Amino acid sequence: MEPAFEDQRRRMVADQLLARGIRDPLVIRSMARVPRHLFVPAGHLDKSYSDHPLPIGEGQTISQPYMVALMIQEMALKPAGRVLEIGTGSGYEAAVLSLLASKVYSVERVPALADSAAKLLRSLSVKNVQILIADGTAGWPDEAPFQGILVAAAAPRVPEVLVNQLAPGGRLVIPVGSALSQTLTVVRREAGGIETREICGCVFVPLIGAHGWKEGEVSSEEVL
Repeated sequence: MEPAFEDQRRRMVADQLLARGIRDPLVIRSMARVPRHLFVPAGHLDKSYSDHPLPIGEGQTISQPYMVALMIQEMALKPAGRVLEIGTGSGYEAAVLSLLASKVYSVERVPALADSAAKLLRSLSVKNVQILIADGTAGWPDEAPFQGILVAAAAPRVPEVLVNQLAPGGRLVIPVGSALSQTLTVVRREAGGIETREICGCVFVPLIGAHGWKEGEVSSEEVL
């Protein structure tokens, strides 16, 4: 691996994660290990470890490193936990999650992205990530329940179908709001009901599907 990328990744962890309050040692270690530049298109390699999202084609993005770390930290995963990711994208987030969970189930609606991510993960010998090409807003009911569900796209509301796929004590982390501005929201399933907590403002591409935005209702380009 190129020394320049190793140095950039170390600086990313120090300046973007530790300096901004990411404290889970397992999240920090995982972010420090995954070569983010391999998940970034060639035209953006010089920005691989920059503090903002980058386009990956098909109207989608690879999320800002801090936001990836924050969302994963908010899931409070246990080592043997099973995780559902909605929006495989480049496969970067799945790669980070693969170091934290026993099994990662990732749903991507764009076949080209799903195929590219699967190929890249295989080349990195990541064996505990399974990718499904489908409407991610419906989750993956055949593999539920999950300890954590991470949604890497913005929903107009929290999809009840995803909440129902949480295991007891499990957490759903999802951006909720309008197409242009959202609030990162954590939904926890407790024995006595559902607990919801708002974390911070954010901007993600829209979550398209039966339980999100309808196709053509909002454009990804609006938020890129």
